[in-house]
Amino acid sequence: MFDLNANPGLEGIDPKRIPVHVACVMDGNGRWAKKRGLPRTAGHTAGEEALMDTINGALEIGVKWLTVYAFSTENWKRPPDEVRFLMRFNESLLVRRRNELHEKGVRIRFTGRRDWRVPRRLLRRIDESAEMTRDNRTMTLTIAFNYGGRAEIVDAVASMIADGVQASKVSEKIIRSHMYFSDMPDPDLVIRTSGEYRISNFLLWELAYSELFFSDVLWPDFRRCHLFEAIREYQRRDRRYGGLEV
Repeated sequence: MFDLNANPGLEGIDPKRIPVHVACVMDGNGRWAKKRGLPRTAGHTAGEEALMDTINGALEIGVKWLTVYAFSTENWKRPPDEVRFLMRFNESLLVRRRNELHEKGVRIRFTGRRDWRVPRRLLRRIDESAEMTRDNRTMTLTIAFNYGGRAEIVDAVASMIADGVQASKVSEKIIRSHMYFSDMPDPDLVIRTSGEYRISNFLLWELAYSELFFSDVLWPDFRRCHLFEAIREYQRRDRRYGGLEV
């Protein structure tokens, strides 16, 4: 449990009602760079500091699961130079940061398709990072890479068919068991930055009852104080899951 005296920035947050799972759509890197007359890739580079400060803020406050949307199945449509940069950048980020995250007890996992478009070197770094941190439990950091919510559902259906699941046996429990990570709890809170009000094909199955928080802050400017603001708003809401308030 966090110490309010050690960090007054946590004032107003109930330590007993911290969301178990926070998911984040990290949006606005390109616009951040454009506003400064920089190439779009500069926005992606600047987003690393935002990511690490958000991770550290989540650790500080006691979030157990953090999922970030790093590269979607639709992002392959971006200019080839930008896509190549993102592949190299994510590889180098893992190499630079995984030891630090490992020391803090963070388990690193990746969710998404492992297809021919993802460079083999990056896949090796992904596997190395997951293996290094697999026994950590302070927090699980899931990086959605080459991920799409519809693709995950399609892959789950294909997996059920391959397993011979009969139509009469299909249920939410069976579908969940065939998702990429069946042990991952549904997000309590989903944050999207940059003032956009879209889900953008992110965790479509899992966020059925998630609380949504939209921030005008561009991702490279996002910090733990913005995470804490979102959690304060989350704690002001009444989550009824389709029922009535008692």
